[in-house]
Amino acid sequence: MIHIDDALNAQLTFVKTPERSAEKDTAEIESLVKTILDDVRKDGDAAVARYASKFDGSDLEAFEVSAKDREAALAQLDPQTRADTEFAIDNVRRFAQAQMDTILPLEVELHPGIHLGHRVIPIERVGCYVPGGRFPLLSAPIMSLVPAKVAGCDEVIACLPPNAHPAMIAGCHLSGADRIFRIGGAQAIAAMAFGTQTVPSVDKIVGPGNAFVNEAKRQVFGPVGIDQLAGPSEIFIVADETANPVMVAADLLAQAEHDVRTRVGLITTDAALAQATLREVEAQLTHLSTAAVAAPAWRDYGSIVVCETEEAMIAYSDIIAAEHLQVHTRDSKATGQKLRHYGSLFIGENASVVYSDKCCGTNHTLPTMGAGRYTGGLWVGSFVKICTHQWLEDRGVETVALPAGRQAATEEMEGHRRAAMFRLQGAKVFEG
Repeated sequence: MIHIDDALNAQLTFVKTPERSAEKDTAEIESLVKTILDDVRKDGDAAVARYASKFDGSDLEAFEVSAKDREAALAQLDPQTRADTEFAIDNVRRFAQAQMDTILPLEVELHPGIHLGHRVIPIERVGCYVPGGRFPLLSAPIMSLVPAKVAGCDEVIACLPPNAHPAMIAGCHLSGADRIFRIGGAQAIAAMAFGTQTVPSVDKIVGPGNAFVNEAKRQVFGPVGIDQLAGPSEIFIVADETANPVMVAADLLAQAEHDVRTRVGLITTDAALAQATLREVEAQLTHLSTAAVAAPAWRDYGSIVVCETEEAMIAYSDIIAAEHLQVHTRDSKATGQKLRHYGSLFIGENASVVYSDKCCGTNHTLPTMGAGRYTGGLWVGSFVKICTHQWLEDRGVETVALPAGRQAATEEMEGHRRAAMFRLQGAKVFEG
């Protein structure tokens, strides 16, 4: 639950409020996921097969997608779809490479003879969960697999539901997956975390999924790394009186069609825009082919808030810390500079979330449920480790040994004191 202080709350008028809480709606699956994880850890492939049959109606004899099946999926891909997929892959790869070029190794001589630094080390083996969803989400494999390959990971594997559209296998292949497995849900996370007779254990698991996938990632975290805990998708738009209510409504509904639990909202300084958007959303829903998903999302999790001032609008947006945050104001760049908490920022009316979702180059795997207050989204840096090192010359020892030894003595850690002073005093450090 978000907390709004009284001073800010007095400046807000809630035109529409959510009818349900996404946090509470995902609170009852912990026990089932724990059982799945325990079973896969104990029984490996056999447990994966049982859950694939139970949840996906799948009785595959082999989980791994063969080279022949990869080629078949690629051959089935419509030429224009393949061209669009490769366009997206190229954009994501180029942006990831530009980001990678900013992550540099470091060597510095902090004091004479004291050399410190860090290396940029790719994670050895990464597992990417690729959601199947109710639609073939062709952009999903691109966002996790491509940055991992750019980062230089030794092996990148993909897991996707067994009933995923064949185009998804083609997308994994084009995005550079070293191995692809037809395993979905919590059992896929378990297989990648613990390893089975077929699936290798990985060092880090990334990628969005449903509530079961999310809970599984939470439970395996520790021995294996994860990117983040991704809740239902979110879009909020901060806007003033210059915004177009038809465009605002269209962008809100575009995101709402992801899932019936998608959080969508407008934060505005203009009451007329709020009312116009409310009417426009309802009008557009009457002829939206995905209204069966978008309408419940809007009804249950949609919100419109009118703020008395721009400062209040900024403050409230920063409390929400939306996954996707669009800015539709008179000077969107200036407004954007004032915003601090979000997953990804879309500045100006031309910057639709849809472009990032699909192909413009930034990553669409982003923090939700307020996590934008402390982290950004998936990026090439998620696939490398920054590991420090140090080496000392004799003159460096002369600089640090005495302070380290005195500190150790103050802390009554005699072993530390001896180790610190041995480089200066040799065996004398052990005498009385």
